[in-house]
Amino acid sequence: MAKIGSILIVDDDEDVLTAGRLLLRRNFAEIATCRRPSRIPELLEQHDFDTVLLDMNFGPGESSGRQGLEWLEKILQIDPTMVVIMITAHGSVDTVVEAMKRGAVDFVAKPWQNEKIVATVSAGVELHRSRIETESLRQTNRVLLEAATPGDNAIIGPSVQMQQLLSIVERAAPTDANVLILGENGTGKELIARELHRQSMRSEQVFLTVDIGSISETLFESELFGHKKGAFTGADDDRTGRFQAADGGTIFLDEIGNLALQLQAKLLRVLDERKVTPVGSDKSHYIDVRVIAATNIALPTLRDKDHFRPDLLYRLNTVEITVPPLRDRRDDILPIALHYLAIYSRKYGDAAKTFSTAATAALIAYPWPGNVRALRHAVERAVILAQGDVLEPDDLQLVHGAAVPIADQEPEALNLDQVEKETIAAALRKHGFNISHAAKELGLTRASLYRRMEKHDL
Repeated sequence: MAKIGSILIVDDDEDVLTAGRLLLRRNFAEIATCRRPSRIPELLEQHDFDTVLLDMNFGPGESSGRQGLEWLEKILQIDPTMVVIMITAHGSVDTVVEAMKRGAVDFVAKPWQNEKIVATVSAGVELHRSRIETESLRQTNRVLLEAATPGDNAIIGPSVQMQQLLSIVERAAPTDANVLILGENGTGKELIARELHRQSMRSEQVFLTVDIGSISETLFESELFGHKKGAFTGADDDRTGRFQAADGGTIFLDEIGNLALQLQAKLLRVLDERKVTPVGSDKSHYIDVRVIAATNIALPTLRDKDHFRPDLLYRLNTVEITVPPLRDRRDDILPIALHYLAIYSRKYGDAAKTFSTAATAALIAYPWPGNVRALRHAVERAVILAQGDVLEPDDLQLVHGAAVPIADQEPEALNLDQVEKETIAAALRKHGFNISHAAKELGLTRASLYRRMEKHDL
């Protein structure tokens, strides 16, 4: 079996260095020795050591251990993952304890027992390998999190209303308090949730989004809490639930207001007990997760016990944040529009475009029933279709006035795609771009409606 482990022994006694080298080379791949601690930085730069055996005292008459403690701190400054084992012959118990407090993982006493020092160094090598692996996984996780985070997640809100909201976010984020975000569709509730996570102590851990409205009642427990193989038809393997997957991080429960009453009780139990039990298992798993929830349901409806459990609402809204609709913060409309104008001009390879004075006035005057999402789509569509570099009101294709029910209109054309588009647009306008209500009236699932909205660029 190939030897592993690279060891550095630092001691001013040549006999100790020789004895250590002869003993440890039988068990480890590389042994380096050093009499002068001043060479430690150079050696650490030249070699990838797993463990450093460090004497407590250097020079005649030294017995305080001060030098060893100083070099221990320098080693850990150079490489915080390094495993340092102190060598002591004269140091008191207090000095050894101080070394452990400063980061040493163990100590050996001179004269040492061969079996003990081999066992101690072996444990040190394993610990260092584990630390390196953990750090590598942490860095990989950070890269994956950055890759999974939407690129366009800027919160643009110079208005007084948004500045007040962001002040609440700044105060709530560093805590582990559950947060309930209220607001119409398209106002940017998920952006606020991501900002809470970004400013939290969990920012380097996972941020996991769960669209409650898209999960069927029959799969709710399996999706959120996991299941064991064979728990039900189709459960061919063990599955980790969303709560366990988000352990240590933040879980964002979007559209929480659409959760059926009988399922609300199951979610409440998990929040109360801080543990989940996979479907088909008797074993519970404790979880450490922060919960941020969001809904477009109006607060009076949420407080109706026939629609939403008061005890669950109490659990979710330790901090309550309401994102105002775009029509109530008109100072934000133009900055947001300019932000997306720059993005889509670059995306579609066009020269920088601008809004005319009339287009600017139209943007600010429009009520934006779909809020920021609708504004983004309008700007993207205008960039694609406009023939010049200055966008005019007609390029934005804004529809003013109340929507007329589609049943009362005679379609201008009998093209099925066009009729479908107009029907969906009318349903969205009728329900103030509430996706759940529009989907229900159209006889579609939320997912199907989203697909058709993408298809027709709505």
